[in-house]
Amino acid sequence: MGTINDFINDFGYSNTWFVEYVDEVNNQMRIMNILDIKEYISGKHLINTRPSEMFNGKEFVPRRIVLQYAKRLLEFGTAYLIGNKVTLTGNEKVVEAIKTVYKNGYDKLDFDLVHSVNRYGNAYEYVYVKDGKITSKLIDVADSYPVVTADNDYVAFVEAYTINNVTFYNVYYPERVEKYSNSGGTLQSRGTFDNLTGLPVLYRNDNPIDDVYGRSDLEDYKSILDSMEDLISRSVDAFYKYITGIPVIKGQQLTGDKLPASIIGAGLVLDSDSEFAFVQNQFDHQAFETLYKHLMTSLLDISSTPGIVLGKTDISNLSEVSIKLLFSLSNLKAMISEKYIKYSMKMRYNKVRRLLELQGIVFNDDEWNTLDIVFQYAMPQSEKDIIDNLSKLREMSAISVESVLGHSPYTTDVNSELVRLSGERVNNDTSNEDDNKTVIN
Repeated sequence: MGTINDFINDFGYSNTWFVEYVDEVNNQMRIMNILDIKEYISGKHLINTRPSEMFNGKEFVPRRIVLQYAKRLLEFGTAYLIGNKVTLTGNEKVVEAIKTVYKNGYDKLDFDLVHSVNRYGNAYEYVYVKDGKITSKLIDVADSYPVVTADNDYVAFVEAYTINNVTFYNVYYPERVEKYSNSGGTLQSRGTFDNLTGLPVLYRNDNPIDDVYGRSDLEDYKSILDSMEDLISRSVDAFYKYITGIPVIKGQQLTGDKLPASIIGAGLVLDSDSEFAFVQNQFDHQAFETLYKHLMTSLLDISSTPGIVLGKTDISNLSEVSIKLLFSLSNLKAMISEKYIKYSMKMRYNKVRRLLELQGIVFNDDEWNTLDIVFQYAMPQSEKDIIDNLSKLREMSAISVESVLGHSPYTTDVNSELVRLSGERVNNDTSNEDDNKTVIN
């Protein structure tokens, strides 16, 4: 397995290798692409660069209609996969230990990680201890430079960001973290710190041409959205430019030097063989509607989003099977993303295990290897059907009360409900004992 020293020697870097690595063209191009995605999501689309035109002798500022469908589609993809909190399964002691760690903000972190992967193709998480609690830091993808050798060995990580023209570098090695800045124009050390959890965890999605960096889902949407924005903007311009029509005279006007500037309320005297008419633009709304609907359908298909999510389809009285068919593409996309996210999450839990051991909480391999992560996709379901199914499973003694509460749509805190149920049983038992007492005079 390669090391960071092998990487430095193989590519001829100096002692300040991380500065040279960050400034490499391929890394800067990748970061520029991420910044472009951020700007696109914020509303800076290609249609905004549409130039002004000359119309009727004057400058005409065209419509620049921005459709923020990409933002909604990315949010849907994230919420569908991770909107419902992940469920941890396995050895009871291991699960309880991880749940305790999860109280330190990991539910939100999971959502942010998946959202970053959908938006940019990657996410980076550093696990550490703060004030005695195990927590994680989500590193901005625009500041992230993982170091991977030619043999695909992950050997280091550089976090670089600039504030007020001063660039800060956090260099992560497997056993330490070194901090630098170029304040004052020269590179200066800001300290070296022990690294208890190794390198940051890499999250990515599927990318057929790269094993390190994922591919933003936005790349599949942009060309379609650009076409939709161009179509609707130009169509609106074409409609409003000629909405009143252009007055045209054929023949001789008997009085007046020229056509009045305002035709409304004015009269014209024409020769007997002359004609006057308003020539209007023939707006083909059917062609526009067909093109726009086709682009919208393509966008929904490519993003694996059912039309009902964006209100593009009317539905009523759907069965459970019909709903599953409607969301089949969404399920397929979520399954592929889940495979990559779950792999990285297990890397995170291994780092958490190391920190738990330092706190005196130790598990053997057999206990720890039972830990698994279950994703619950946010597919619409009938609450009545869920409760009926849970009730039948409970009657068959095929499921525990805790599992019933965990899958119930009305339960938000399983542990609290178990405590309440236990208290109710104690009270009921005490009440029954009192009722069965025989009074002897």
